[in-house]
Formats: sequence, C-alpha cells, structure tokens
Amino acid sequence: MNPKQVLLLALTALAVTGCAGNLPNLRWQYLQTDPLPVQERQQKAQPHPVIVIPGLMSSRLEDADTGGEAWFGPWWRIYWHDYRDLALEINPETLAPRSSPLEASALPRTVLGNDFYGSLFDVLEQGGGYEYTRPGTPYTQRERRYYRFPYDWRYGNVESARRLDALIEQIRRDYDDPDLKVDIVAHSMGGLVARYYMRYGTKDVLDDNAFPVNLDGATKVRRLVLLGTPNLGSALTTHRLMEGYKMMFNRIPVETIVTMPSVYQLLPHPLVDWLVTTDGQPLERDLFDVRIWRRFEWGIFDPEVIARIKDGADTPEAGRQRVQLLQAYFEKHLERARRFVWSLTVDIPDNAYGIIVFGGNCRATPSRLVVEEVDGVSHVRLEPDQIHDPDPKIDYTRLMYAPGDGTVTKPSVLARDFLDPTIKRHKYNHFPLDYAFFLCTPHGQLTSNVSFQDNLLNALLSW
Repeated sequence: MNPKQVLLLALTALAVTGCAGNLPNLRWQYLQTDPLPVQERQQKAQPHPVIVIPGLMSSRLEDADTGGEAWFGPWWRIYWHDYRDLALEINPETLAPRSSPLEASALPRTVLGNDFYGSLFDVLEQGGGYEYTRPGTPYTQRERRYYRFPYDWRYGNVESARRLDALIEQIRRDYDDPDLKVDIVAHSMGGLVARYYMRYGTKDVLDDNAFPVNLDGATKVRRLVLLGTPNLGSALTTHRLMEGYKMMFNRIPVETIVTMPSVYQLLPHPLVDWLVTTDGQPLERDLFDVRIWRRFEWGIFDPEVIARIKDGADTPEAGRQRVQLLQAYFEKHLERARRFVWSLTVDIPDNAYGIIVFGGNCRATPSRLVVEEVDGVSHVRLEPDQIHDPDPKIDYTRLMYAPGDGTVTKPSVLARDFLDPTIKRHKYNHFPLDYAFFLCTPHGQLTSNVSFQDNLLNALLSW
C-alpha cells in the first residue's frame, strides 16, 4: 500500500462518505435468515477461515520492549519524520538483515482518520458474519472466523511466507483439523507473499535458478483473492530505490529503503519493457544487473547519497565502509529479487489452483522510465515533465504511464507483459488466473470499494 496516496487528506477523504446512501446492504445479501430447518442448516458446509494479508508498509511496527510505535507512529511523525530508524541492520559477513527490535503488531483500521483496512474488516464482520479471531483460540462454536496477518514488511517475502505458514498451522491446531484449508485475501505486496507461499511453502528457492515448485502452500489454501497486487512489479519501486520514499512533507532516504529486501522484490519483471528512449523504443537493459545501477549512478550509487552517508558517519573511514556495505548488500538482494520475480512466473501444474484478481484501471500509473541523451550523457527521466527535449510527435504521458490504480498498472495486476488482451502471455509467464474484476479506485482505497467488498463476500462464501 502506498502511504502517500492513503495519507494525503484531500485525496483519501473522497469516496466512502459521499455515496453512503447508495451502498448495498451486504448483510441482507449474505446473512439473511435461512428458511431451511435447523437440522438441514447445521449440515451445510461452514465457510473456511479467512486470513487478511496487508501490503508493503501496511502493518504497524512497534518496539518489542517499550511498546512504542515506530510505524506509523503519531501524526507529527507521519508528516515530518524521515523514518531513518526503520533501517534494518546488516550482518557484514552474510549480507543478510539482522533481527530487528521492532515487530509487527497490528493492521490499522485508519491512519490520520482515513480508512486503511477498517471498512474491509467491517464488511467481513457485518456483511459476511465473520468474527475477528486471534490465533490460539480453540474453535468450538462453528462460527465464521477471520484472522489478520501483520508482518514486518521490511524483510523479504520468503520470510513473510514462512510466518504465514506458521499462522496457518496454528489455525489448523485451533480447529483441531490437520487438513483444514484457509481462504486468503491479500492486498498489494501481500499478494506476492501469498503467491510465493502457494508455490513453495516455506522453502527458500532464491539461492539458484532452479525454482523447484512443490505446491506445499497450495495444499493449505482453498481460495486466493488478490487486490491491487503488482504481479509483474511496479515502476514506482524503481523511483523509490533511486530517490527514496516520498511521505507527507519528508522522504524516507535511499540509504534506509535499500536495507529492506522486500522493496527490491517489487521491481518490474524482466519481461516488462520498463525503459525506453525518448522516441519510444524499448531499451534492453537488465534492471537486476547492478552494473546498470552503477553506470547510471542510481540510488545507493548516486554521489549525493554517498556523500550524505559519509557525512553522517563518525569518521571518514566509517563512512567509506558503510557505503561499501550498503552497495554490496544492494547487489546481493537485487539478485535475490531477480530470482524472486522469476520464481512467481515459472510453470506450475495445470489446475493446481486458481487466483481471483481485483485491481484499479482508471488512473494513469507509472509504467516506464525514459532515457534521454543530453550532450552525449544519458539521463533517466522518471516523469514526462523532466524531459528536456521532447519529441512533439510522442505523447510521453501515454508512453510512461498505463491504466492502473496510481501505484500498480492493470497489466501488472493481470501479470501480463502487454496491456492488449489479444496478445498471448509470454511462454515464461505462467499465472493461473481464475477471473479478474476492475474498479475505478486508487490503490489506497481499493479495500473500501463496495463493488470489491460485494464480490469478495460472494467469492468467500460460495462453494
């Protein structure tokens, strides 16, 4: 989830209140009195427990010792803080992130008075009759249950998939059913966690290029619903690894963002034309090759970023070592991210499982970067208005943007390398789509869209 979209008050205040009088009565649709005799009603199958998985930056993080909230924190922190304290510490020997004193504590209903997941929780409870349940609560009353899965979104999605498996196993113990299957509703990056889990369970397959699919997770999941998931990545991630993460009146700096392995795993898939020239021709450049980042001096290789890191160090030598450590860490996790995105598109057995997809398609969404040559030097442009010498015959907004929800493009939601649905998927892009549903809603408001909520309940409660 993109905090910029959710937290900007003018944008996020729009939708739910203005048309409240026209909202359908979902409780009437899904919880009306059943005319069947009690005996027959008790024989009806009970809905599977539901797990809600949030997206990037969508779980609260708090200090395990003090209970103080580091993310999101109080309003002044959201407005003005640079969140450097969210940076993960790095083991210099393994180039892996160390354990953090912060832990994921909850999924927010609202942030600064704006809906995050509150309306989704309400529709599950009030429209679907589900009860929010904490893991470890024995199942005795045949009630409909749903669980929330807060996780530390800074770490890689493989680690989050392992935590998801632990939750599912606890739910199975709660139900006293070792074969129980759950339903998953996953928002944004949470969908990538769920998709990896379906294919590989708890196994880390990112150490080589074999990607042995075992379907361990798929054996524990009945239905998978994705909402606004960047199934082929997001060009905005490239922006953020280059420039940092824009908040309200400040920016989480590059040197903090690059410590978070999950962010790398949101980069555009190699099958996507993410880089073009000013005349609209695709450039064959490997976004997951660290030499490209060095050559263009992007992100952690930007001289301004390097100078800032050195200036913040106690000594010049400490600054130099910190830069070297971050650059080596970047290279390692860039390669793991390459393997991660490929691990989600290699073939799986036919009919192993299907995925229900929801997304937005009415907003111009970043999809490509442009390389412009100026006096023999290549410059990367992130926005159309940055191009110094545009070709008047080219509409750069159409070139650099695609339909989407403002964060994730429609093609990425569909895991398609082309928007045109008449073009077949690439042979190395396997995505077991069941069906897709699109909404004219920005990324941060997808969970509160009533058409999504209606169709979600229908998907969860149908057999």
